[in-house]
Amino acid sequence: MSVDGGGQSSEAWAPFLMGNGSTEVGGPLDMARLRAALEVAEVHPLLCAVAHVTGRLDVLRADLAPDQEQMLVPGRGLGPEQEAEARALAADVLEAHASSGAAQHSLSDDDQRRIFDFMVGASSTSKWEEFLKEELALGGSDLRAPTWHASELGRSEPYRCAVVGAGASGLAAAHRLRQAGVEVTVFEKNDDVGGTWLENVYPGCRVDVPNQLYSFSFAQSNAWVSRFSAQPDLLAYLQQVTKDLALGECIEFSSEVAEAYFDAMAQRWDVVVHTNDGESRTEQFDALVCAVGQLNRPSFPAIAGRQRFGGPTFHSAAWDHSVTLEGKRVAVIGTGASAAQFVPCVVEQVAHLDLYQRTPPWLLPTDNYGDPFPPAFHDLLALLPNYGRWDRLWQFWLMHEGLLPAARVDPEWDDLSESVSAANELARQMLVDVLRAQVTDDVLFEKMVPRFPPFAKRALRDDGRWAAAASRPHVNLITTPIAEITADGIRTSDGEDHPADVVIYGTGFSASAFVAPMRVFGLGGTELSEAWGGDARAYLGITVPKFPNLFMLYGPNTNLVINGSIIVMVECQVRYIVEALGKLWRGGYRSMACRPDVNDRYSAEMEAGNALMAWGVADVPTWYRNAKGRVTQNWPFDLHSYWERTLTPDLADYELA
Repeated sequence: MSVDGGGQSSEAWAPFLMGNGSTEVGGPLDMARLRAALEVAEVHPLLCAVAHVTGRLDVLRADLAPDQEQMLVPGRGLGPEQEAEARALAADVLEAHASSGAAQHSLSDDDQRRIFDFMVGASSTSKWEEFLKEELALGGSDLRAPTWHASELGRSEPYRCAVVGAGASGLAAAHRLRQAGVEVTVFEKNDDVGGTWLENVYPGCRVDVPNQLYSFSFAQSNAWVSRFSAQPDLLAYLQQVTKDLALGECIEFSSEVAEAYFDAMAQRWDVVVHTNDGESRTEQFDALVCAVGQLNRPSFPAIAGRQRFGGPTFHSAAWDHSVTLEGKRVAVIGTGASAAQFVPCVVEQVAHLDLYQRTPPWLLPTDNYGDPFPPAFHDLLALLPNYGRWDRLWQFWLMHEGLLPAARVDPEWDDLSESVSAANELARQMLVDVLRAQVTDDVLFEKMVPRFPPFAKRALRDDGRWAAAASRPHVNLITTPIAEITADGIRTSDGEDHPADVVIYGTGFSASAFVAPMRVFGLGGTELSEAWGGDARAYLGITVPKFPNLFMLYGPNTNLVINGSIIVMVECQVRYIVEALGKLWRGGYRSMACRPDVNDRYSAEMEAGNALMAWGVADVPTWYRNAKGRVTQNWPFDLHSYWERTLTPDLADYELA
């Protein structure tokens, strides 16, 4: 059996791009342009792509293989001379292949397995192979597509599913359900797709995961501007996916789901929708998928006098572009992920900036965080077929476990106040050293050094801009707690008044409500948020007892901290939902609700798993914990564990009707 080596139909792949811009197979190859392009390639995905295109598997030399123990170190175990040798080898093999006039190699399953052996290590291939195939999606293959279709079920009426939200997870759910022949309606409160990437338009907003991974396996793209895409680029990607998959025809914009009631007699959901023109209606659906996300409801701190301030004030998630910051005294409350992005963008505009910090963040050095790809990288994507796919898989493998081992608690570790293991302590020392090199002022440095274990709360990617902004002479990093907000500014607990013209809240999101502000009523009229009582739990983060045919995406304990992309988790969740519905309806049932004992066992497993992670033991404020102190956000294990558990739904976990 052979694996199709081509790209998706929307990709204009050709074996080589000639110097005159033509794409003639076997024509003269512009070697100077090719070699320049190879200089910006990471050598390991490069060699994989070369082996794929040419069939020359001998380029996958053992001495050039990545060291799986050094995957977070530049070079991945190779020195500069070895990297140069690998690039020269790649260029020579590609030139010989082009000169021969041979077509692109038809990759067999065995060939693909040998490339995986090189990339991930032969000992890992047997475990990860199927997962890697799904992520690679060669030839536009779609190994996560539904295994069933509604037309096979012999039902006279169509199966109808409501999806709440047209962000990334809602779009994925709509696509897969439509592939299965389900009639889908997506209700979106905004007037466009994108969710958080539509709403968050503050200066500097960008993703902190390599954007190739922050994209769907079934809709890969080479059109990225940078490795870590800015908000406009991510929004454009989601808009393009919507267009390419014709998802717009099933989305009702400016329509917000206010309430949903499960009708036990009809075994359906009654969904109450409010539109922006003031109308309200109720529709019936066989299943309800909640894709409202977690990081989309701004959180404001409980500070006295917040409504008293006389000047402009807004949350970073609802940035007011009508407010000019030029020459103003600006107060920024919060020094988390959003502030770390927008403060460096506005610091030169303001006359004075007060930064109010409760807890300093750990900064992960990422030199290319804000940089665009060089032109040579886009040449590389054009010159070498499928390099983009192998590069995406490479990014996946670099992050599949990432820094997860350094976040695990060593039971023998004595003092958990600033580190939780030897690996965690090593990471702490390295991050402190990087910060020390960036901040020369001793007083400022002491304010910026976190006094809790790395990864106990969200660590921020940074290319040095945060420290540079905080070090500006007109910036004051204030660590004294805020006592109250006055009409003219902010008063700290030491009684000092700090005047301000504008107050900006960079205080994150209300992440623990999950389905808010929607109200969902299950069996017996139980309302979901009340049933949770501020302590959300869901089996696999997807289903809840007593709420039949209700499914959540990015639900409790499905957040990834330092080992991958939420898009991977969402794709696993969507497949689980679609396959579960297929099994349900093929079995002649109408509804499924998670068994309470299954949910309880799973919740206990999540608690035990998170108790062994830095964020589970550290005494530091973090959105990973809910108001009761329990970690309701994070998945404490590796990606493969979640992929495996969501691969094949087991109806024995559910009460069926």
